[in-house]
Formats: sequence, structure tokens, C-alpha cells
Amino acid sequence: MSVVTMKELLEAGVHFGHQVKRWNPKMKRYIFGERNGIYIIDLQKTMKGLENAYNFLKGLSMSGQYVLFVGTKKQAQDSIKDETERAGAFYVNQRWLGGMLTNFTTIKKSIEKLKKVEKMKDDGTYDALTKKEVAKLEKTRTKLDKNLGGLKDMQTLPGALFVVDPRKERIAVQEARILKIPIVAIVDTNCDPDEIDHVIPGNDDAIRAIKLITSKMAAAILEGRDILNKEIEAKAEEARIKEKISQEEEEMAALNEPVIPQIEAASQREEVAE
Repeated sequence: MSVVTMKELLEAGVHFGHQVKRWNPKMKRYIFGERNGIYIIDLQKTMKGLENAYNFLKGLSMSGQYVLFVGTKKQAQDSIKDETERAGAFYVNQRWLGGMLTNFTTIKKSIEKLKKVEKMKDDGTYDALTKKEVAKLEKTRTKLDKNLGGLKDMQTLPGALFVVDPRKERIAVQEARILKIPIVAIVDTNCDPDEIDHVIPGNDDAIRAIKLITSKMAAAILEGRDILNKEIEAKAEEARIKEKISQEEEEMAALNEPVIPQIEAASQREEVAE
């Protein structure tokens, strides 16, 4: 079964690229043609790219790794947050802070600071502080949550990035490339596809197009995790069955121990006693 249908892509406007004058020649192989000064993306290539990306992220999820979704442009912010939360992944949808990947140790310290302030707010510590102190802490919490809220539970570097508009998110792309983290991205006609490991040629400006593709990536993660969980459950059940069989064999062995040697041993002890 196909990951996406041609009808879904057309209805979401995934085929609309940028103006002809705003193109990257490297995207030529993904362009079907031109209409009224706008490049039209080859949706056959989009379907192929989507399927490839879907299978990659599903496999990544099956291995227990997770994905970081990145999309800070206004059209992408809601889709990135909603679909990432649905998939149980991580996201950046407001601002990419330099070093989020390459200086992750420092970023983790900021995340811990955010968690600490949140705990203070929840456990009643705020009640013992002055209004000025609370206002200062709230300002810090709001700022950290805005930029790092989608990374709060991220303990290690991600297994891959999913990016909406790699041209806009060029710093995130550069950091991922430095660390050799695979990149999946919606790549419009003004982007450089050579920087991306798994290209999904498509409209990165239309809300419906972004929502459609992002939802498919979230679905891939969920499917992969479901398979992983079933494998874990199957192995656990297999281990329980083996343990039960082993216990039953031990019990049977105990019941089948020969009685005669025990009687002979008892007789010998009586003879020695006499």
C-alpha cells in the first residue's frame, strides 16, 4: 500500500514550487515543468521520496532511536508541534539555537535549568518567594520553554532530523552534517538537495502540504515503534515460557529421583550405628 496518494498530494498543493527566478539548478531533476512563472514539482518523485523517507524513519524507530523535527517558519510551527507530540518525538519550532546539536552538552544544562524552574513552580516554591523573584523566574522559564520545550526529554543526540525547508534551517542542517546525523527534509525548488540524505521534493510553504508530509513522517515513527514494542513483548513472553518450562522440568526431575539409593543409604547408616 502506498504511503500517500497522488490525490492527497494534489489537494495539499505539494506540487507547487517557487518562482522560476528563485530556483536552485540542482533541483532540476525533481521538476516536472513550469506554469505561469512557477515551477511544478514532479509528484512521482515526491511519492518515491516520501516512501523512501517513511521506510527510513520506520526502521530508525524500530531500532529504538528517535527523530528530531525542525520547522521554525510560521507555516510549519503548528504541524511540527502537533505531529511530533502525536509521535512521541522531539521538536524545534520556534528558533534554532546555534549548537543545539554540536554543543548539546551546554543545551542539556539549559534543559535541566528549565526543568528545575518548572519544578519550583509546581511544588509551591514560588509561594515562598517575592513577586519580583517569581517574575524573574517566570521570564526565564518562558524563554527556555519557548526554545527548548520540545527537547525537554531528549537525553542524547537524535538518530535523524526531519526538516521543513532546509534552506531556512541551514544551521540545523550544517550541524547534523558535521555530526553525520541523517537528514530527511521537504525540499522545495529553491533548496540544495545534495545536503539532504532523504529528499522529499515538495512545497515547503503551504500549510496543508507541510501538514500532510509531516503527518506521514509521524506515522512512520509510530508504526516502527509499534513493531518494536511487539517484538519486545514477544521476546519477554518467550523468556517467560522458557522459564516456566525450566521450572516444570526441575519439578519433574525432583519427583522422578530414584528412591532405592536413599533406602540403601539409610540401611548403611543403621548398620554402622549397630
